[in-house]
Formats: sequence, C-alpha cells, structure tokens
Amino acid sequence: MSTYVILANFTDQGIRSVKESPDRFLAFKAMAEKAGVTIKSINYTVGAYDVVTVVEGPDEAITAALLKLGSLGNVRTQSLRAFSVDEMKAIVGKMP
Repeated sequence: MSTYVILANFTDQGIRSVKESPDRFLAFKAMAEKAGVTIKSINYTVGAYDVVTVVEGPDEAITAALLKLGSLGNVRTQSLRAFSVDEMKAIVGKMP
C-alpha cells in the first residue's frame, strides 16, 4: 500500500459550483473506496491549494481514481508519494 498527498485546486467549473464540493467529495470517496483506495483525511485550505487529501492504496488504483476525478473537470490535482519513517529507514538502508 502506498500513501499519497493530493493537492487540488478548483477549476473555473469547480469554483462556480463550490457549494456542491462536499457532496462531490463524498461521491469521490465512495468511488475511490470501491477501487481499493482509502481516504485518510481531507482538508479544505486557504492559500496555494484549495484541498489537501491524504489517500492510501495500490499505486494503480490511486492513479485511476485521480484520473477519473480530473476527468470530471472540477479540480486539477498534483500528487506526492509519501513515505513513513519506517519506509524511509528501509530506503536509506539500501543506499550504497
């Protein structure tokens, strides 16, 4: 299982219907969970990004869920692969 931090910004379409955003999130959550992706947290933010979400699941399932989300036209996303401290210890342990 992989962890990703998803940074999202509303598109013009998404901000015009921002009042529907919480309901759209619930629909995304249901779709993602059906695909094997767990939503660990979601936060609406003020600043460079409008929404920050942390998800966990297989890489392919997360990618597919984000592609579907983007195809709906309400947000644009950037994803960051995240590593726990234990995962990072294992990674640096493999350094020559």
